[in-house]
Amino acid sequence: MTTPLPFFDGHNDFLLRLQQEPHRREELWLGATGSGHLDLGRMKQAGFAGGLFAIFVPSPSQGLEYLAMMKQVPFDVPLPAPVPMEIAQPIALAMAGHLQWMERVAPDDFAICRSAAAVRQTFGSGRIAAVMHMEGAEAIGADLDALYLFHDMGLRSLGPVWSRPTLFGHGVPFAFPSSPDRGPGLTEAGKDLIRLCNKLGILVDLSHMNEAGFNDVARISDAPLVATHSNAHALCPSARNLTDRQLDQIRESKGMVGLNFAVGFLRPDGAGSPDMGLEIMVRHVDHLIERLGEDHVGLGSDFDGCTVPEPIRDVTGVPRLFEALRAHGYDAPLLDKLAHGNWLACLEHSLKT
Repeated sequence: MTTPLPFFDGHNDFLLRLQQEPHRREELWLGATGSGHLDLGRMKQAGFAGGLFAIFVPSPSQGLEYLAMMKQVPFDVPLPAPVPMEIAQPIALAMAGHLQWMERVAPDDFAICRSAAAVRQTFGSGRIAAVMHMEGAEAIGADLDALYLFHDMGLRSLGPVWSRPTLFGHGVPFAFPSSPDRGPGLTEAGKDLIRLCNKLGILVDLSHMNEAGFNDVARISDAPLVATHSNAHALCPSARNLTDRQLDQIRESKGMVGLNFAVGFLRPDGAGSPDMGLEIMVRHVDHLIERLGEDHVGLGSDFDGCTVPEPIRDVTGVPRLFEALRAHGYDAPLLDKLAHGNWLACLEHSLKT
């Protein structure tokens, strides 16, 4: 059997699965259910050797069928209401606890890493190198005290917003076709959050930020600009994707973009159907490399948080993407960069501890 190419994944929502079914978490993590996109066995089988694990607080149900609305192109889905900190924080703490538990029950296979050096040392050692990420900063109050707490627990990557607004800024809505230039940017509290993330060595994730917020981060931050799970707006004009101007700014900062596997952010027609080939993913990689250079592109699957192309199906399909890129003419050194080298270098430039 061919050894799979080890890869680092810039975004997944596996912790949300555990939060939604805590009574099944041992089965979901250590079992062989075949459900969802991830579990420990399939990750090791596929070459998943590291990644950012997202803490994400879902919006309370408002009676809107968001996924159904996104299947009827064109669409412009109303943004969910803000989630108050007193609701978000206990959920975020519980999800951080799930990540700690994953390490505790599988210490020979999984390690939470708090520095770029730890990621590099763990990566390829037989243990999965996990980095705690937060998608949407609702669990952080305006005084930012909780950011220190989560940092102590291992938080090393944070997106100030997930599409709904927060006290820190405004997310980009789910809309197709649409520009990401929707709504105002960071608040004063949001600008303070970015500065403190820079000080603590917490990577700032631009995915889900609107264009004004993106511009504010680009002006304020002294770290590389990173979008952990976003695609090329030129190929799929979703509001969630990055314009060529944004990609150029990321390149100038020596930043990073992780290819999102969500079909609605890949397909030129914006449809939510998984009935598509890998050639569309390859075209996005081509475009990202054209704008960013081959040192600044990687993977950001969004596994367990989206619908993926049928040929991918779950984490065990990632080697098929690498095979498609190899058949397209990508050589072994470039595939190594896309699979893990670029992410490891990005973390070394973004994390301070």
